[in-house]
Amino acid sequence: MVLFQDKIIYMPSVPPFSRQQKIQDYEQLCRPVVWTEERIRSLDGTDIALCVGKAGAVGRDDAAVVEETGKRKKVVILYFQGNASSLPPRLPDLSRVLTSLSSTNTTTCNPEENRPEYSIVALSYRGFWTSRGRASQKGIERDALAALAWITVSPFHAPGKDVQLILWGQSIGAGVAATAAAAYLQNAIQNVPSTSQPAPNVLALILETPFVSIRDMLAALYPQRWLPYRYLHPFLWNHWDTESALRTIRAVAAESLPEVLLLPAAKDEVVPPDQADRLLAICGEVGLEVRRVDVAGALHTEAMAKREGRDAVVGFVRGVVGRVDVGKGMLGPME
Repeated sequence: MVLFQDKIIYMPSVPPFSRQQKIQDYEQLCRPVVWTEERIRSLDGTDIALCVGKAGAVGRDDAAVVEETGKRKKVVILYFQGNASSLPPRLPDLSRVLTSLSSTNTTTCNPEENRPEYSIVALSYRGFWTSRGRASQKGIERDALAALAWITVSPFHAPGKDVQLILWGQSIGAGVAATAAAAYLQNAIQNVPSTSQPAPNVLALILETPFVSIRDMLAALYPQRWLPYRYLHPFLWNHWDTESALRTIRAVAAESLPEVLLLPAAKDEVVPPDQADRLLAICGEVGLEVRRVDVAGALHTEAMAKREGRDAVVGFVRGVVGRVDVGKGMLGPME
């Protein structure tokens, strides 16, 4: 179990043939959002894939605003999947969220204002879908930072654009999101003296069906003290320690703290409910603003299949973006 932990934790070929799935197979279910595949290099040179989603035209008034001003605040949501399957089957649910965010038919959007332009970038970890390499925590950490670096350059971070970042992770992806945010913010703060283009700030973290750490999950899934699994944590090289990441975020981003949305599934058959309880307590302890929404009736992978879950994400994102003044929320340069 120790030697093969990467194969046990990361399951890119479950269900069978998931790595052969294509964006085109889900095109109809994603409309009006259009998804494209982008190829980038991870920090160690591994070839990895991104799915980039943008909403189609959402109204003549909206198009007129873009044409007249030539500038809109951009909000980029970077999505980290769970430990199995591929990105394409997740795109329809992500598309529903993006469509709702981009819609003008809402009382929270003033058609006279320069509304934000939303997009979603979903990372395919190394070894998953069409990405090369083999999955491991160190490798996925590099992939996440490479995706963040890609977002900070054209077309998402063109000069004069006010870009804001939101990191969203599901299950093990919640650990990836928190870890990536901590590393990104730490790097940005350390590079403040540079004169290069400042990096977008991380406005928020969305932690969907999250857990505290791999070590905590071993104890939660195998509480019997006579079983050996809980004692294997000293031999782990996959930790995904969300608690440690949240504490780092609080320490390095004292003046620009991201808000946190905890989105546990009420009938989660994988992650015990006390994991969200502990994360809620940790956020309160370190002083991170946090909101929790338990998605009623949802199993571990069903939070976004439920309207309550999607509405929670949409409402949270709109609220966070609405509280940010245009021109603020920029950090030091991203390297």
